[in-house]
Amino acid sequence: MISFEKHSGIYTLKTEQILNVPRDKAWDFFSSAENLQKITPKHMGFEITSSVESKTYAGQIVTYKVGILPGIKSNWVTEITQVKNQVFFIDEQRFGPYKMWHHEHWFEELPDSKTLMKDKISYKIPFRILGHLAQRIFVKKQLETIFKYRHSTLEKLFNA
Repeated sequence: MISFEKHSGIYTLKTEQILNVPRDKAWDFFSSAENLQKITPKHMGFEITSSVESKTYAGQIVTYKVGILPGIKSNWVTEITQVKNQVFFIDEQRFGPYKMWHHEHWFEELPDSKTLMKDKISYKIPFRILGHLAQRIFVKKQLETIFKYRHSTLEKLFNA
């Protein structure tokens, strides 16, 4: 499930997925930045350019290069701003293609050793009216493609 809403010039994307693994296993996978490349579509040319610690921690800076349009790559710098072990972590863009990017990752333990994983991304696109047009024309579609790919990849990794 992927949903979008708009409020005060900010867009919010929400997704949910049940993983057939205990919360600690889901947390181990997602709290390692190195696994981002595994769940990002290959055509985006996603590449972590900084060294990364084995596990996510508050204050951690991670740098990437990512294709935002065919043939155009952007540097992206995010900071992990909050972490509650096995419950949630938040990453925020410090520099990159968005005017604002705030990504909450939530992990809820379910019966039968399953995990409900939720993402909530609040973002703002630069360039005012042109940014809103870009949202309609390609940004929304690109984010849907990324999260559909991610959902499919996680199904194969954890639910096969």
